[in-house]
Amino acid sequence: MKDDSTKKEDKRPDTIFQVEESDELLPFLRKRLSHLSRNNVKSLLKHHQISVDGQGVTKHDFLLKTGQVVRVHWELVRESQTTRKQIRLLYEDPDVIVIDKPAGMLSIASDKEKEKTAYHILTDYVREQHPENRIFIVHRLDRDTSGVMLFARNETAKRIMQDHWKDRVKDRAYLALVEGKMEKNTGRVHSWLKETRTHLVYSCGENQGGQEALTRYQCLHSAFGYSLLEIRLETGRKNQIRVHMKDLGHPIAGDKRYGARTNPLERLGLHAHILEFIHPITHETLRFETEIPRGFQKMLSRNQRKDQKN
Repeated sequence: MKDDSTKKEDKRPDTIFQVEESDELLPFLRKRLSHLSRNNVKSLLKHHQISVDGQGVTKHDFLLKTGQVVRVHWELVRESQTTRKQIRLLYEDPDVIVIDKPAGMLSIASDKEKEKTAYHILTDYVREQHPENRIFIVHRLDRDTSGVMLFARNETAKRIMQDHWKDRVKDRAYLALVEGKMEKNTGRVHSWLKETRTHLVYSCGENQGGQEALTRYQCLHSAFGYSLLEIRLETGRKNQIRVHMKDLGHPIAGDKRYGARTNPLERLGLHAHILEFIHPITHETLRFETEIPRGFQKMLSRNQRKDQKN
């Protein structure tokens, strides 16, 4: 009992501010949190600890209006925590956990791998807080795909997110480093996907029993034989992005299984970098956007230096 009461006393309550006149969010917070450095305040925004009228906000120049309520969630996020096995926690509350999964790690156990999975590591993590705590899979990322991934901490949150995924998820985007220069800066791929006995997914005709798949892409940068794409899925089929990039003639770098000839990153060049969803319990809108992976950045910076020399 003594330990429990100590935890309650240590918990820092949220700080709430009423907006009295229009201002941008960062200067507004700097004025009211004068005891914190500029970097400290920016860190609060980066780690999703600021909400305006109940909606999470990370943009420094977000324009506040008179009468709005700004809340600082001191205990809502454990600042960029990293578990001992190198999974970065982006967010956690009593109902959900959001992580940045590294490439090369399974989402959930397979016949060959039981422990080095995101699910197993997070289960160990929440059970350190209480031995009866559990983790529930909401969606999955391929082993070789890195990026933002959502888990539920109870069956209610899991069921709500899975049953209403299309309605709850407001934005979900991937970054892909693909081979070759794109002919079009934007485009849409539409096909039907089937899977072979060896688990290779491929596109087929409309009447050949496949599942309809739609992918939209935008080219962010092209140079020296590679293109960086931002990709959004209108459907969520197994290996959909990988197959559709192959269909375009621009397989994902490092994806030998789907036609890639090169592996400059020594990993699959695919990263889930945006996930925005309506919280299953509080109904707040939460948005998580990770930076371009370091390997992707190195490729881009190297290409930019070559552009300048030419």
